[in-house]
This record gives sequence, C-alpha cells and structure tokens, in this order.
Amino acid sequence: MINKAQEIVAVDIGGTHARFAIAAIAGGRVLRLSAPVTLLTSDYASFTSSWDAFGRSLDQPLPRAASIAVASPIVGDVLKLTNNPWVIRPASLQQELHLDALMLLNDFGAMGHAVSHMTAADLHHLTGPDIALPETGIITVIGPGTGFGVAHVLRQGGTAHVIACEGGHIDFAPLDRLEDAILVHLRKRYRRVSVERLVSGPGLANIYEALAAIEGQAVQTGDDKSLWTRAIAGTDRLARAALDRFCLSLGAVAGDLALAHGASAVVITGGIGPRIAELLPHSGFADRFVAKGRFERMMADIPVKLITHPQPGLLGVAAAFAAAHPG
Repeated sequence: MINKAQEIVAVDIGGTHARFAIAAIAGGRVLRLSAPVTLLTSDYASFTSSWDAFGRSLDQPLPRAASIAVASPIVGDVLKLTNNPWVIRPASLQQELHLDALMLLNDFGAMGHAVSHMTAADLHHLTGPDIALPETGIITVIGPGTGFGVAHVLRQGGTAHVIACEGGHIDFAPLDRLEDAILVHLRKRYRRVSVERLVSGPGLANIYEALAAIEGQAVQTGDDKSLWTRAIAGTDRLARAALDRFCLSLGAVAGDLALAHGASAVVITGGIGPRIAELLPHSGFADRFVAKGRFERMMADIPVKLITHPQPGLLGVAAAFAAAHPG
C-alpha cells in the first residue's frame, strides 16, 4: 500500500531569519520541499505576523498541519527565543494558526532530524578520516550562526533518536595566554562568558574587539557582516587574526562536545559553516579538535562533516513531523 502524501507547513525560526516552506511527507519520509520563503524576524512584531505574511505570499490556502522549529528550549508556558524578541505561547499557538496538527521542536533538534535524512551528497568532508557517518552510534551536531546550536543523534537498530540540548551555553574555556586575555576582556561586558559569546556570528566581533583592546588598536567601524567579509578576504589583518582564533575555538568546542557525547562523528551546520568551509581544514581547527590528552588517538578517528544541503532546518523540521506521523 502506498501512503498518500500529506502537505505541511515547515518553519525554521532562528535569531535573524524565519524560513517557511511547504513540505510533502509520506511513509515517515520527506518527499519534497517547496522553494523557501525567508523573512527577517526584525521586520515582524510576532511570529504570527510572519506566518500571515508567508500565507499571503502563496496562491493557495496553507495546509492545516505545521512543524515549527524554534531557537529556544521547548519548555514552559512561554517560549522566549534566545536571540530573537518574539514570544511564542505553545498552548494557544495551534488555535491561533487554525491548525489541526502542530509540532514544536528546538531548532537543533530539527538539525538532528535533518542529519538522519542526509545522503553523502549533502555532506562535505572537513577533517578526520573521510568515511561515512556511522549507521550505529552517536553523531554530534553543532552550528555557529546567530547563536551556537548543539544536538546529538543516536543511531541504533535502524532508528535515529534525536536529543536537542543547549550546549552553546557552556562556559568558554581558554587554552592559551591570548585566550586568557580575551576572556578577561569579555568578562568586563558579560557576567558569564559562554561558548556562544565567541563561536557564533556575533562572536567574531567579540574576539576582534578583544584583540584590538589587547594590542591597543582602534576598531574599524561596521556591522558583523562587513567584519566577516574582511576577515575571510584577509583585507583586515586584525579581523583575520580574530577569524583564526574563531576556528581554533570552534575546533576545541567541537572536540569537547564529541568527547562529552561519546560521538563517532561530528556534523557542522549553521550559517557560518559554509562561509569558512575552505578555511577550516587549513586552520587550527583539526589540531584543537584532536588535542584531548589521553584521548587524542580516539579523537583522530572521528570524521567531521559540513552540511551542504541548502535548507537543513526546513528539511529537519519536516522530517521530525514525518517520523511522528508515518501513516
């Protein structure tokens, strides 16, 4: 018997953008995604306003089911997004959106489900042995973007169990004297310096400003986007130094999380990954990833991949709904 395809609204809400698509699912799988519609969260007062804007962009009524990923833990009566001013109330959301079925999940929970749907064509090898993701074992999923997301996937007996977490908010651990000085500088601004304060899109500016203060240099004005452009192009030496330090910290954190999860592979996603994909294998990322004392040999056997799928969040949120509604 062939299951009839069902259409749902797939939504991925991050700190900067809200992405929407119509997904067709059947038999626990995602069959296809429509072209995504990306909206700036700063252009809308609430999630429901952005939902209405997406609906108006279509030439057909919205499906009566939705799967929504949110950059927030899915706990409590009110969801306050970490890097986004919107407030979402899960108890009333289904009624507000006029839906018959609704799934809410953490955005990196969605990324974990996306990894379970990935093929080799959706992944670019970065460091470690160039082997496929394990069919049995744990995969750590991390992503520097507006924030720093973390999840892990346990593959066992042909089933993928996705565990979302808030690993981006663990303490930043300096590993040399320069990072000691960066931490001292950032403590003047933040009571607690988490990984996300450095290993994220805005984190590059924090590193850059700290290095400028340490060297007594003036900071070039501009937004985060221009800073990233100067750093990647190498037109600003201090920005490039900050990017080098970013790659070192990303490697250290990725290795720490893989060690903590007992992972057999690491997958990087998020908005920053593709921009530095060519740089990472030639930076200090791999050395920091492996440098875990007595576990260096074990860490050297862990492959690190980068997701190249254009919309992993939308794929993942649709895949989560499909897995929960296989009929």
